[in-house]
Amino acid sequence: MNTMPAGEGWSYWPAPAKLNLFLRITGRRADGYHTLQTVFRLLDWGDRIGLRLRTDDRIVRIGEAAAGVSEQDDLLVRAAKILQEDAKCSKGVDICIEKHIPMGAGLGGGSSDAATVLVALNRLWGTGFDVDRLVALGLTLGADVPVFVRGHNAWAEGIGEQLAPLDLPPAWYVLASPGVHAATVEVFQDPDLTRHAAPATISDFLSGTVLDNAFEPVLRRREPAVEALFTMLAHIGRPRLTGSGSVCFVEFADRGSAETSLAALPHGIDAWLARGAERSPLLDAVENYTLGASPSG
Repeated sequence: MNTMPAGEGWSYWPAPAKLNLFLRITGRRADGYHTLQTVFRLLDWGDRIGLRLRTDDRIVRIGEAAAGVSEQDDLLVRAAKILQEDAKCSKGVDICIEKHIPMGAGLGGGSSDAATVLVALNRLWGTGFDVDRLVALGLTLGADVPVFVRGHNAWAEGIGEQLAPLDLPPAWYVLASPGVHAATVEVFQDPDLTRHAAPATISDFLSGTVLDNAFEPVLRRREPAVEALFTMLAHIGRPRLTGSGSVCFVEFADRGSAETSLAALPHGIDAWLARGAERSPLLDAVENYTLGASPSG
């Protein structure tokens, strides 16, 4: 986890994680992208982005990027540059990140980080873009970016960009990581992946009959650590996989039940609690921000 820099001029912004409460692949488009159905659940836990305006137009990443990722390929930098270019903005920014969301976990960390940069810089630079324009920019960075820009739990279709806001009941989650990085490209290429599932409806999901994830059987077969984690989590509830990543979760109706179940897990499991958010904490940070007063992030 990177340490956030101290000093004047920095503002700090939340980049929440997400869960896919179910995920089906329903087909494939002519351009090669898979179509899907899913429900995005935003969490009150995630990364934290630091931004400091510059007196020139440079966009500078402070601190180390992810292993093997150059600064020009870093989604934080790319998000800032695409906003700067589209808005014809002459302002610059220093960017840093306090990283909590594991890579390859299926929690949307990179997409959320990019969305936070777009939304927060739109406020700090005064570019004045509406949410639809920010969503369009975000989609060029990744299919999951739009849900983080809009900041609401949602039923999603298309490649994940066709969003319908969805009210979800309060919930707490035990999240657990098997310590493996699930490469999305490799998982999508697996011959056992179900690519033409029958479409579901929102009422199917709300009734509890649709909780499957197309990537679960693939990852449980490919990664022994994921299979072992499912076995352990089955003792406290129904484990599920999020996205195409490796993190598993169990849902609970209240914090007390989640805490008790977390404490019952064997020692040494990388597991933690997170609360399901009614909406993204990023929206609150933007609404509460005033010049000279940093959001808590």
